[in-house]
Amino acid sequence: MKEYLLRRILALAPVMFVVATLVFVLMHLTPGDPVSAMLGMDASAVDIARMRSRLDLDQPLFFQYALWLGKVVRGNLGESIFLQVPVLTAVLERLEPTLLLTLLAITFAVGVGIPAGVISATRFGSAADQGIMVVALLGVSMPDFWLGLNLIFLIAVKFGWLPVAGYVSLSADWLATLRYLIMPAFCLGFIQSALIARMTRAVMLDVLAQDYIRTGHAKGLSRECVVYKHALKNAMIPTLTVIGITFAIMMGGAIVIETVFNIPGVGRLLIQSVTRRDYPVIQGVVLLIAGAYVLINLLVDVAYAYLDPRIKYV
Repeated sequence: MKEYLLRRILALAPVMFVVATLVFVLMHLTPGDPVSAMLGMDASAVDIARMRSRLDLDQPLFFQYALWLGKVVRGNLGESIFLQVPVLTAVLERLEPTLLLTLLAITFAVGVGIPAGVISATRFGSAADQGIMVVALLGVSMPDFWLGLNLIFLIAVKFGWLPVAGYVSLSADWLATLRYLIMPAFCLGFIQSALIARMTRAVMLDVLAQDYIRTGHAKGLSRECVVYKHALKNAMIPTLTVIGITFAIMMGGAIVIETVFNIPGVGRLLIQSVTRRDYPVIQGVVLLIAGAYVLINLLVDVAYAYLDPRIKYV
């Protein structure tokens, strides 16, 4: 296991290098000038040229790439062109709402999706099964931003049960933080819980048809013991893969949801940086998201061995 983990960790370097290169090239191929966006329309050509020189944006693209990559290797993601602060500082200042939103959403998705999938599989063909699958189909077909806008109108504007948008720091008032994050977390979690429910149902149906499940019933084991101790544990391996992918999808989906609900998180920072052509922030945020995605995949692979002792990594 240790050798496998070491190989996977070493394999992160080429993956991150490819991601960094693609992000850098794509951003610099995108039309727009960060200096013009920062100085405004009334800036003179002399001021623009002076600022571009100060930021090294007048240098050849390869030189800019080498300069930025050298900083990244040393753990420096650069400095925001617009905010005038280190990229890592800008991200950390906005990490709390994004992290809380993602954790609440994944908790809802797993807490709803897995039980719904198990109920649907154990009651295959019943009204409960058909009802859960209809809701799951709606979930995977519904855009999260559309659901968010409708929830804002219905719950926040129409009934006034929750705040329309915004965010309150966890240190200021955790109950207020929860009230502000319930709707956006539900939007993210509901869409992904539908996917988890469908996967759990499909895998559970396959597992429940195995011989050892029939043997467990024949031995007189309770239905709950057979379903939750034996069947669900074996069904969790492919389901865990979907949960890991779901977590990564939520980090990307949080960009849209944070914009809809006006949450000052990393996703909103990324959107603002795109409009400003703030290259260092965009590159840094995408690199961090890619790193988190790869790390989640690694943790999922390690979790396989704990769920099924037959799996060995060499």
